[in-house]
Order: sequence, then C-alpha cells, then structure tokens
Amino acid sequence: MPTVVMLDLKLPKLSGFDVLKLMRADPRTKAVPVVVLTSSSEDEDMLRSYELGANSYVRKPVEFSAFANAVGQLGIYWVLLNQKAPG
Repeated sequence: MPTVVMLDLKLPKLSGFDVLKLMRADPRTKAVPVVVLTSSSEDEDMLRSYELGANSYVRKPVEFSAFANAVGQLGIYWVLLNQKAPG
C-alpha cells in the first residue's frame, strides 16, 4: 500500500474525483492519505475534494522548481512527520 497518494483532479480517463471516490469506497485504500495536488483554483473543487475524503488540497505551483520544492515538502510531511492511524 502507498504511504500517501498525490492526486491530480485532471486525469485522462477518470477524474481525480472519481479516483478519490473509488479509493474511499475500497476498504484497502480507505485510510490511505490523499493529497489533491492540482492547478485548479476553484473553491468548489476544493470543497468537493474534502467532501470526498481528501486529506489535503494543494495548488500546484506553475514554475517547475517551486513545484519540485512543494512536492518534496509534502513528501517530508506525509512520509516522515505525519502519524498514520493504527491498523
């Protein structure tokens, strides 16, 4: 199982919302933290993400170095600092 999933909302076949719904409906992935990492600045996308069970919502920086830095910081938090639920 992954430690954390970084999920974009704009995917080619299923939307990120669909992936999030499927993950939360499956007992194997229900508790896996999901960080929505997207370019969307729409409030309704953020609200829907949280309603569907996202653990975090981060807007992707446009510049590559800022993006790489943000992903690195997210990884440090979710993999090293966050305490996952027992079980």
